Amino acid sequence: MKVTVVGAGAVGATCADNIARKELADELVLLDIKEGFAEGKATDMMQTATLLGFDTKIVGVTGDYSKTEGSDVVVITSGLPRKPGMTREDLIGINAGIVKSVAENILKFSPQAIIIVISNPMDTMTYLALKSLGLPKNQIIGMGGTLDSSRFKYYLSQALKCNPNDLQGFVIGGHGDTTMIPLTRLATYQSLPVSNLLDQSILDKVAADTMVGGATLTGLIGTSAWYAPGAAGAALVEAIIRDEKKLFTCSVLLEGEYGQSDICLGVPVIIGRGGCEKIMDFNLTDHEQVAFNKSADAVRNMNAVLTEMNLI
Repeated sequence: MKVTVVGAGAVGATCADNIARKELADELVLLDIKEGFAEGKATDMMQTATLLGFDTKIVGVTGDYSKTEGSDVVVITSGLPRKPGMTREDLIGINAGIVKSVAENILKFSPQAIIIVISNPMDTMTYLALKSLGLPKNQIIGMGGTLDSSRFKYYLSQALKCNPNDLQGFVIGGHGDTTMIPLTRLATYQSLPVSNLLDQSILDKVAADTMVGGATLTGLIGTSAWYAPGAAGAALVEAIIRDEKKLFTCSVLLEGEYGQSDICLGVPVIIGRGGCEKIMDFNLTDHEQVAFNKSADAVRNMNAVLTEMNLI
């Protein structure tokens, strides 16, 4: 198996590091436009191989997409990270052209690859990749909800004082501070609804903390988070490479599901060797559906900028 990570910054390098440690690929290509940057990161990681015991070959390249040829999975992290005070939406004008160029270059050498988009604003960048490449919708996956759901379970574990691995919880909708929807109604602790264990006021606070989880970290460390986003990207790579048929929230093209069409938005999906293999219906309540529709409207407004920029 061959995996490519485009963008050797903090998120891309962390994603690549996780992929190598788990030996998900025989060859891992790390690509960046900054001269020598990916090569340096790849060499640094390869010098951990004897310490960590992995056999994956990591290759760093500067802008040479031919080295990515035959990739089974490609992770796109390219673009400017958030700074304090910036929203993910603020990045659209900067990152859209970058993501479009990356996606088109990847397609030239790996037309069968499953593409995972991490770049922000993630739902709009996923939609851009889908429209630019004309690939089947199962091949284009936005990572955002996977990360948001992990953050949701973290905040739930803090409230419950429990192991986060004993929790199930999903965040749907857009990957934005005001557009994501933590489904507290469906969250469980070892099959027991968390609503049986926590007051509504605490659940509301968990949901609110989840929604601003990324902004909170940006304020603390001065840039976008990287450990959890990188790990989330690697988790999707693992589900694809190992055909795990695992349930994640991902941004995928909707064609009537959840009452929405012609939009990429976070919904529960089964991820396996075919990429997004099935969209799961969580039977939203009327209140949740209203929130989901509002989230879709916000993402559509961002997507409209792509047309204004003549990118789709």
